[in-house]
Amino acid sequence: MSILAELRARVATALVALAEGDQSAAEFAAMVLPSQEAKFGDYQANCAMPLGKRLGKPPREVAAAIVDKLRITDLCETPEIAGPGFINLKLKDAFVADKLKAASPDVDRLGVAAVASPRTFVLDYSSPNVAKPMHVGHIRSTVIGDALYQVLKFVGHRTISDNHIGDWGTQFGMIIYGWKHFGDEAAFAKAPVPELTRLYRLVNTLVEYHALRDEALPAAATRVAECESRVSQLELAPTPADPAEQKKHAKRISQAEGQLADARREYRELEAKLNQLDSDSKTRALADAHPTIGQAVLAETAALHAGDATNKALWQRFLPPCLAEIDETYQRLGVTFDHALGESFYEDALAGVVEDLKLKGLAKSSDGALCVFLAGQEAPFIVQKKDGAFLYATTDLATIEYRMRQWRPDAILYVVDHRQSFHFDSLFATARLWGYDNVEFQHISFGTVLGDDGKPFKTRSGSSVGLSGLLDEAVERALAIVSANDDARPEPMLSADERQIVAERVGIGAIKYADLAHNRTSDYKFSYDKMLAMTGNTAAYMQYSYARVSSIFGKGGVDPAQLRASSATITLDHPAERALGVAILQFSEALDRVVGDYRPNYLTDYLYDLAGKYSSFFENCPVLKAETEPLRNSRLLLCDLTARTLARGLNLLGIDVVERM
Repeated sequence: MSILAELRARVATALVALAEGDQSAAEFAAMVLPSQEAKFGDYQANCAMPLGKRLGKPPREVAAAIVDKLRITDLCETPEIAGPGFINLKLKDAFVADKLKAASPDVDRLGVAAVASPRTFVLDYSSPNVAKPMHVGHIRSTVIGDALYQVLKFVGHRTISDNHIGDWGTQFGMIIYGWKHFGDEAAFAKAPVPELTRLYRLVNTLVEYHALRDEALPAAATRVAECESRVSQLELAPTPADPAEQKKHAKRISQAEGQLADARREYRELEAKLNQLDSDSKTRALADAHPTIGQAVLAETAALHAGDATNKALWQRFLPPCLAEIDETYQRLGVTFDHALGESFYEDALAGVVEDLKLKGLAKSSDGALCVFLAGQEAPFIVQKKDGAFLYATTDLATIEYRMRQWRPDAILYVVDHRQSFHFDSLFATARLWGYDNVEFQHISFGTVLGDDGKPFKTRSGSSVGLSGLLDEAVERALAIVSANDDARPEPMLSADERQIVAERVGIGAIKYADLAHNRTSDYKFSYDKMLAMTGNTAAYMQYSYARVSSIFGKGGVDPAQLRASSATITLDHPAERALGVAILQFSEALDRVVGDYRPNYLTDYLYDLAGKYSSFFENCPVLKAETEPLRNSRLLLCDLTARTLARGLNLLGIDVVERM
């Protein structure tokens, strides 16, 4: 049972009685929240003020009426009304102790009840493009999606993870073109993925070269000329006599000058990029030798999609080693999927999707393309280009059709970065018009991983940071820290193998936790030093906290399983004992918040608070040297519950604990 949910239910009942069946009782009951300070009790109801305003009564009078109707004597001490109408609720010590004792033998769930009405969730996350190395940008989608999957599953929902891999797009057209013109059979035989990556990057560079030289830079030059002309016209125009019009005129000049500055900056950046590419004689020579490479890549992609035997055979040859490398990365991250249905899985369904949209009057022709026009959207949702090619939009609609038919979900969550918001708004609107209006569609958007310069995290050469190298460096740094700490002991505890295992868990856990600890919609700066810090809200601190709690049982020669099965009881005489006990019971509330808003940082915040409560308990309440045997066992039970809650919480975030570090 979630104590917060129970208190809200009882306050809602009191509000219904008070407001004579007011339908907004649940809305006001949601204002019952955990207290920010212990002096205000464990929970605080803040609904009397807004309700008093609605009823036209003094808030304290309303608070007194709520308290009079409130039936919580089995849970709380007598409620206190404070300030303008806050209702402070303090749990009874006996109630807290009984709930803790009941949770103690519950090895798997720690007393967290499963949801009464389970829903079916499909979670779409990670979704890397095959034949392109996974990079730092994939970490957020992967770990946020996996954490939501684990939490939703733990609280009792049916969860289905589907990694919608990009295995059919333009990148394969690039690789096929690259293989036919620049491929190295010996290099592929020795290391297939690096060779395919080389081909992709080479072809992509050549395509970019021509796009910059033939399209982007001329277009930027045109924009500069247009902006210069606009500024010149405004400056040559007569100055208005009216002071108000003078201000408007000056503002127009200022805006035009700003636009000109932006246009010139864009031109300089594109010019610098082209000059950099042009300075490489090999790149320039290859670009000159392949002047139509952009169109050729699209032709190779179209041939693959049309079933060309040669291209299909190459695709089938290239795909397995690419998928194997992606799987290696997932193994290191400890991430698995129920399904990995890539774009190619839906290829045969795309024409049918478009035909059905046409039959239902949703897809209409526009300049030769087929589009869905959506109310409130400036741009149409294109489902088929004028050359007959399908798009991501078409594949995403086919994916929804398959998922609804195969799994019948109540909700589909797409964990994709915020830059795709417009696409998903259009996708969801189209799907609802198409008939899928009884399912919850959610774009679980997230911000960008930044470098120290505040820009998207990249290598010195400007390319995306590879995820594999990122993990390697995190583990290497963690190993140095673990080894230094162990060597500083009078007698080191860890063998070389144990140090490597701990480093792997601490290093990879650090990257995951740092990502999850931020509000997912925020950008954050990537810093190994901060991630691996042994203090603060980091995975290393959480793992250390768990190891410190667990070590007590080894030092005391205590078997936690036997302790749980014993007749030992829990007492909460010291404030630090009580604070820790209440925090342990609030685990389910943290999970409810994660599910309610699809934000894993609520769980990291909770774990950090729990670790802090335990630290205070440890400093103030001797455990192995407690004054009496019953007190010793009581505190050992609290330690055991703390360790298991930390371990379970970290496990739901995809992070392993360590017994020693």
